[in-house]
Amino acid sequence: MEQKRTGKVWLVGAGPSDAGLLTVKGLRVLQNAEVVIYDKLVGIEILNLIPKDAKKIDVGKLPTYHRIPQDEINRILLEEALEGRTVVRLKGGDPFMFGRGGEELELLHEHQVPFEVVPGVTSAIAVPAYAGIPVTHRDFCSSLHIITGHTKEGETPNIDFQAAVNMKGTLVFLMGVSAIESISEGLLDAGMASDMPAAVIERGTTARQRKLLTTVGNLPGDAAKAEIRNPSVIVIGQVCSLSENFEWAGERPLAGKRVVVTRPEKLNSVLSQKVRDLGGEALEFPCIQTRPISDNKAFNAALERIKEYNWLVFSSAAGVEVLFDRMLETGRDIRDLYGIKIAVIGAGTAKVFTQRGIRIEYMPESYNVASLASGLVNVLAPGEKVLVLRAREGSEDLNRIFDQAAICYEDIPVYDTFYESDSNIFAKEAILSYDFDYAAFTSASTVGGFVNALPQLNFEKVTAVCIGEETAKAARSHGMKCVVAEKATLDSMIEAIAQE
Repeated sequence: MEQKRTGKVWLVGAGPSDAGLLTVKGLRVLQNAEVVIYDKLVGIEILNLIPKDAKKIDVGKLPTYHRIPQDEINRILLEEALEGRTVVRLKGGDPFMFGRGGEELELLHEHQVPFEVVPGVTSAIAVPAYAGIPVTHRDFCSSLHIITGHTKEGETPNIDFQAAVNMKGTLVFLMGVSAIESISEGLLDAGMASDMPAAVIERGTTARQRKLLTTVGNLPGDAAKAEIRNPSVIVIGQVCSLSENFEWAGERPLAGKRVVVTRPEKLNSVLSQKVRDLGGEALEFPCIQTRPISDNKAFNAALERIKEYNWLVFSSAAGVEVLFDRMLETGRDIRDLYGIKIAVIGAGTAKVFTQRGIRIEYMPESYNVASLASGLVNVLAPGEKVLVLRAREGSEDLNRIFDQAAICYEDIPVYDTFYESDSNIFAKEAILSYDFDYAAFTSASTVGGFVNALPQLNFEKVTAVCIGEETAKAARSHGMKCVVAEKATLDSMIEAIAQE
């Protein structure tokens, strides 16, 4: 009888929340996981990276809430590994920085289960950095001391405050909100000056980051007034006085803004990265998917006589991609398009051509199908033949305008648009709790997919950022407030969000 293969456990530090702080190795390991056991402190953007077919186990650990006891987590890790699976234990911050990572490895070691540790960026350093606080500075301190402020309910922290004060370094307390009064009193009783600068950073590195600058003496009262909650990092030391001068995270154009990105999955990353580059947080929630129409005889026949057409017309980048994919499959390349003029609805679609070295002959100023069609009517030479490649559910405006002008054209659907039925469960949870600022829509179909995926949402609470009036019209029909980008480009969408 063949012996069952033992799997392997990877203990991966996810960092403080910002997906950009996940290590390259951590990302690679996560993308190969068969089972992922994760905490609530892991950022949504990182949870989005878990493979769709991986088994996901939420153990729900927060500083004051443990959904599943630690012993049970240890047992789950062991059992999944003994089933021969590749298991990732995904933990906020670094697994060995008060993360109980050592406890999780003990049972694995006892049962000779292979494991590896992928260190993560600790919140003790990253979160202060995002608040403009360097935890060390040669003019202020020569040491850093990281202390857990977490205690069992009703207990006071077991901290040697006298030693902490005598070392005269920067003190960073993790998970210390519930003990903030005891921390302040302990430091003052040990001789620390009451006007020593202090800071509390809540939900650090996220779009919801808040920073409180105070002193050790005023720390408990100010934190209570500000209603500071976990997860938070407390910093004590002269370096906190540098925060206002060194502020950077909050100065970015999209700082504090959380944007739901609804484009098809393969297109989401471009807009999401633009949001992140400007300091925002992107929740990827694909609402539609496109699929080429299979066994498309009309399209195949048109390709066979592609030289007969004077113009190719596209209303989306998806249609362009279908064309190039089919050309590649049938042994064709861009040389087959020599002499054919190209018309597109907007800059995003145009970019697919320009990246391949193909110039666009016509693009309307207003990015909608009606403007595309009516504009083309004015530039077409008599007798020119047009091939339109677009979605099966395309706007009838084009057909109406071309028919009225007696344009010689063929309108061939090349792809279908479907509402996404398997959207991101982690982003969905945030959306349903209204923990976002904007929903970005690039087409009326993305609006329809969003509404279809979230029927229980009160859409009157949603601010939609839209490309084009057609998209905005669809959003308004569901009661959404709308911000319309000046141009039909992703950059223009970003500008619209930044100006809000």
